[in-house]
Amino acid sequence: MSTQTIDTSARRVPPLGGFNPTMLGIELRRMLRNRRTVIFTLIMPVLLYLIIGANDNYSGDREGSGNVSAYILISMAAYGAVLAATSGGAMVANERALGWSRQLRLTPLSPIAYIVTKAIVALAFGGLSVAAVNVVGKLNGKAEMPTHVWVEAALIAWLGSIVFGAFGLFMGYLLPSENVMQVLGPLLAGLAALGGLWFQIRPDTVLGHISALTPIYGLAQLARWPLYGGAPHLGWILNLVFWLTVFVAGAAWRLSKDTARV
Repeated sequence: MSTQTIDTSARRVPPLGGFNPTMLGIELRRMLRNRRTVIFTLIMPVLLYLIIGANDNYSGDREGSGNVSAYILISMAAYGAVLAATSGGAMVANERALGWSRQLRLTPLSPIAYIVTKAIVALAFGGLSVAAVNVVGKLNGKAEMPTHVWVEAALIAWLGSIVFGAFGLFMGYLLPSENVMQVLGPLLAGLAALGGLWFQIRPDTVLGHISALTPIYGLAQLARWPLYGGAPHLGWILNLVFWLTVFVAGAAWRLSKDTARV
């Protein structure tokens, strides 16, 4: 009885490491079918804005080139983007529990293509959250700011949320599936408070120095920067770059450990 030898060197590597629109579409549909995630990341930031920011007292108080309601709207949009992007990345924990990640690693899909797919899904979901808060804020009419501030603040909140897509991916590989969102929800709320997203923290205090080192600080400051104008602080940008590097490196490390068990 003869045996057949497979020449693995003859296998063709798919273009872009296996990244393709079909897989991306499947990932996006899987995310949208998760009702709990949709409610948590799209509806909650809108409700928070309506409860906290959409009142006559705040709409009458000026803040930068807008009002306090606009300040709160930008903060809630950034928080929604953080929640959505983190949830998008953290879904890998469920995939690992169901064995889907193991199945994918048996295909020619490269780890880089897998991470890029997850990053795009996280950005897409973060964009939906930012859009939801801004649309409701515009329809509500309490938030007042120049048009360019609406656009710039929304873009910064959306693009900056990629940091937390990497964070969610890192945590998804680090935590068991049954605990990942139970841990991440309160953790993100605490980081938002400490990072100055819920309320302003004076930079010349001990709390202000601690706040400047947290992951949400850079995103919070940059998202609200168009409201005040001027040049963005280099420290805000470095904060985002530093934490993005840390979370991407952590996700790559855990992915390599996870792959090594196959």
